[in-house]
Amino acid sequence: MSASSAPITEPAKLRAQRLPERSGQPLAIDRRGLRLRLVTIAVLAVAVVTVLLAVPDLRPVVREITGMDPALVAAAVALELASCLSFVVIFRLFFAPVPTMAARELAWTQMGSGALLPGGGVGSLAVGGWLLHLAGMPTRQIVQRSSGLFFLTSAINVLTLGAAGLLLTLGVAGGPHDALRAGLPVLAAAGGLVVLALPPLARRIAREHPRASWLEDIGTGVRAARDALARPSWRLLGAFGYLLFDIAVLWTTFAAVGPLPPLAPLVVAYLVGYLANAIPVPGGIGVLDAGLVGALALYGLPLGHAVAAVLVYHAIAFWIPTIGGALAYIPLRRHLTPGEEPAVAPRLPRRSLAGPERRG
Repeated sequence: MSASSAPITEPAKLRAQRLPERSGQPLAIDRRGLRLRLVTIAVLAVAVVTVLLAVPDLRPVVREITGMDPALVAAAVALELASCLSFVVIFRLFFAPVPTMAARELAWTQMGSGALLPGGGVGSLAVGGWLLHLAGMPTRQIVQRSSGLFFLTSAINVLTLGAAGLLLTLGVAGGPHDALRAGLPVLAAAGGLVVLALPPLARRIAREHPRASWLEDIGTGVRAARDALARPSWRLLGAFGYLLFDIAVLWTTFAAVGPLPPLAPLVVAYLVGYLANAIPVPGGIGVLDAGLVGALALYGLPLGHAVAAVLVYHAIAFWIPTIGGALAYIPLRRHLTPGEEPAVAPRLPRRSLAGPERRG
């Protein structure tokens, strides 16, 4: 079943011959910058551990972490793996012309960079686009497909936020039912979905202002995300799994330290707390933890359990995609070396960004 019918024009070939030479030199890797980022993350991690051990009020949190049920922690790791595999599934929906193995490596590398670099999803999109460019995909297709993937996953977040907020507003789920904490997420979700109606405006602006032609490509991505929701394929399950399995990781780490919290306020707090990840700190260390803990406390979840659960959740959500991305980048590099066949092999033209998917 096709996940989209919005027509766009694709070239018959991405790059069928060889990758362009980069001034006759091999592809350079910024090793110094990579080392600097890793050292920064290590210093921040040591600082967090030092605070946990030095501040008396946080010592009970350390005891809660050390007393966690190992089986539940292992289950949380498995759920994070399921979340990452779900992203690979939805990545293949928008990048079907990319050969299967290269697409999996690209998806894992993009997730790893999103966990490691400042800005989270924005950083991962930039790295993914750069790698696709090196592999021979035209810039316009990268923008269209990447924006489609971004807007689809964002739409799933917004729909989930609205659904959880609605359950709180109606008093169906346990948690706060006041207008601010229950009603505001519903209004925010309704406002967020308005973005899916913007492609005509983006196209008109792009035509009136040639320098803003990139807006039309982003509008094409929005249309593809909207059509993927309207005409779903089985790969759309990956977009839901990418979010819901990750929320389940946090829910499981809560279970490892104490009684399970109500699900609806946990979901709302998760989505609200993740807004802190927009602050450009490598790995979201400190800011994501503070954002999640603050949001969980706002929604009435016990602060002590929240701190312990969030710290373990963040460790899992950081290291699983980071290690997976590093392992995927090793074989991916051979496709990005000048003088070899490109990883993005030519495929038949598609009528849409998220057309009928191939097996794999």
